[in-house]
Amino acid sequence: MKNERKRTFLLITIPILALFVCFNTIPLIRGVIYSFTNFKGFGTYDWVGLRNYMDLFTDSRVGGSYLFTFKLAICATIITNVISLILALGLNSKIRAKGFFRAAYFLPNVLGALVVGYVFQYLFTYILPALGEMIGSETLSSSLLSNESTAWFAIVIVCCWQNIAMNTIIYISGLQTVPEDVYEAGSLDGATGWKQFRHLTFPLIIPFFTINMVLCVKNFLMVFDQIMAMTQGGPAQSTESISFLIYNNGMKGGSFGYQSANAVIFFIVIVAISAAQMSISSRKEEQL
Repeated sequence: MKNERKRTFLLITIPILALFVCFNTIPLIRGVIYSFTNFKGFGTYDWVGLRNYMDLFTDSRVGGSYLFTFKLAICATIITNVISLILALGLNSKIRAKGFFRAAYFLPNVLGALVVGYVFQYLFTYILPALGEMIGSETLSSSLLSNESTAWFAIVIVCCWQNIAMNTIIYISGLQTVPEDVYEAGSLDGATGWKQFRHLTFPLIIPFFTINMVLCVKNFLMVFDQIMAMTQGGPAQSTESISFLIYNNGMKGGSFGYQSANAVIFFIVIVAISAAQMSISSRKEEQL
């Protein structure tokens, strides 16, 4: 029986491992190799050593894309988690049609990011300007996506709208793990309302908060579909994320080797940020 179980596990694991190596590990290794070349995506190439990496730190366009991406990730992460937690607290309370509202709030997560991006592009380009002209608002009379100072916030709105769904479900799962006895004991000590949330609820759902924070930062740092559908990096490259820059210049702009180096640096940054988040969160859990 043990041998049969091992054989079954191997039959399941080996194809998955082979697919992972073929479509993840090998492309990653080749990307690292190309980062030391002047490969254009086709034809021959020469080795350039660390020149691509050194040029990245003096490239103002790359610096601008990193600045925009981090600004979007920070704002979107804060907004998403605040709204998600508020919704989760409401949906976890004793209300009617709780199941219906949970399903309704989860619906945005089912839709594809490109589809959502095209829908909101139409909304920001045609619907809101028409509404702004009707109510006499100069701010809404022009498309948010056509202005450098507002285009990034329009992308933040779309990213938050779609990611709030999954975060809310995770927070609801966390809230359901809190025993009722904890609230009953807290009420005897006068812990109600904000005090109850601060001293009882939130410390007990810290692991779920950590998961949401890590997933949000990772997803928002890698934002691509929404920008591809809504602005394509415009206006004037003001909404050009790192992922979009790597794709646009690497796959279409003939700078495959240079953008491979950018991708390697970006990968290291994401891993470092995720590891730092997990470390900080684990320390807070120990303190609590």
